[in-house]
Amino acid sequence: MSRIDEPAPAGPVRADVEEAARRLSGQVVRTPVLRSPAIDRLAGVRVLIKAENLQHGGSYKMRGASLAVGRLAAGGHRGVVAQSTGNHAVAVALAARRHGLAATVVLPADAAPTKVARARAAGARIVLADTAAERLALTRELSAATGHPVVDAYDHPDVIAGQGSASLELIEDAERAGTPLDALVLPVGGGGGAAGACLAATGRPIEVYGVEPVGCDSLARSLAAGRPTPVPPAPTIADGLRPACVGELPFAILRTALRGVVRVDDEQIAAAFRLLLLELKVLAEPSGAAGLAGALRIAADGRHHTVGVVLTGGNVEAELVARLAADRFAEVTSVEGAAA
Repeated sequence: MSRIDEPAPAGPVRADVEEAARRLSGQVVRTPVLRSPAIDRLAGVRVLIKAENLQHGGSYKMRGASLAVGRLAAGGHRGVVAQSTGNHAVAVALAARRHGLAATVVLPADAAPTKVARARAAGARIVLADTAAERLALTRELSAATGHPVVDAYDHPDVIAGQGSASLELIEDAERAGTPLDALVLPVGGGGGAAGACLAATGRPIEVYGVEPVGCDSLARSLAAGRPTPVPPAPTIADGLRPACVGELPFAILRTALRGVVRVDDEQIAAAFRLLLLELKVLAEPSGAAGLAGALRIAADGRHHTVGVVLTGGNVEAELVARLAADRFAEVTSVEGAAA
């Protein structure tokens, strides 16, 4: 069993997710599991939604960042570097502030202003780059220049284990309620959350599915190719699901443990966003709503009775909320290098 002050293991297993949940107890919110009769009727199955939009920092990324940064702080490091499309950067900045570490985060030039502002408010130094490749290169340069380690957004064992604790909580809460899951759905960017979900579900009869926006489907293409396969991110309202390539460590888990990948388009994501807002009174970002959009498609095959969805985040611009609520999603698609 790994300790937070020991070197991270090469690849996490279910026991690491369980240990992460214990380590994170009291540091993160055990977010509620929500259910809507209207959504159940629409899906034709019971849908249980883990509201990680209510997590510290507004997303489940706080779990992995807290575990990884805490380990580094215990090891004597004085700062960290991270890159992401937004939520991981916010989470790393908050975790670094909690442990008294400096944080430098690299974000897309067109990152959501809300996420940039949250990271800056947490005390992080903000650096912007135009493309995913430039972000990665700049992150390596900053790490070399400062001597501060990189906390990768998804290709990191502590991040995977930490994110997996959200799925573990959902699985446990569903079992306690007498409605055990037979399917679990996660939006996929770099794959860390879905990999953590697969580990959390190990040993249980639960099928885990990933959901990707059309055109940002590196995981689906990687599974077909048998290796991590880069994909130039296409325009999408789900700004958090735009990594150019699934991580190698998540892929090593997902290639055998994942049941499948569902692709959803912006119209389906926007419809799921409105369902969450109007039926559950929950504000999700499109990247989080993508999970529900995928769950509705999975439920349509009639094979499942209870489908769990991790609602991964809720950091969304007020203007975007207004446009999505008014069904004007076509005006707000974003892609790296283009205006959001």
